[in-house]
Amino acid sequence: MSSYDYEGSEEVKQESTMVARYATVELLVPIDVYLSAGVHIGTYSSNKYLEKFVFRVRSDGLYILDVRKIDERIRIAARFLARFDPPNILAVGGRQYSFKPVEMFAKLIGAKAVLGRFIPGTLTNPHLPTYMEPEVVVISDPRVDTQVLAEAIETGIPVVAFASTDAKISGID
Repeated sequence: MSSYDYEGSEEVKQESTMVARYATVELLVPIDVYLSAGVHIGTYSSNKYLEKFVFRVRSDGLYILDVRKIDERIRIAARFLARFDPPNILAVGGRQYSFKPVEMFAKLIGAKAVLGRFIPGTLTNPHLPTYMEPEVVVISDPRVDTQVLAEAIETGIPVVAFASTDAKISGID
């Protein structure tokens, strides 16, 4: 048996353990949906602020996230965002993989979306044609969406973000 086959079967065992552990916990969506979407896959590095969201570290060093804790944070973020009028929510996705989810999120709730490059000054320079004053910003990746994060912090706009195990989360609410 190759080491790849062994790692794969070990991975299946670990995912089965996670499924069994959360079978009695009511999640927003079934755990199989989270797992098939890859929500539990982290990166090969972590920081001390995000370690509490780690379920385990695979033998190859990949961090596996705790789906229950992710589900809990999504609930908290949803309750927080529900306090805002949807047109005052700005969703930003700087990477191509985030375009469709960010656009769909904005469309479904009636928020504004910025896809691709975030124009510097959009939140801080009222002379720009792209200027806007959202009450809250949702970003898809704090490692990529650094400009909007910096401007939101500067202007005191709360930020909700989807972050992996290696993201810097300072300034994120």
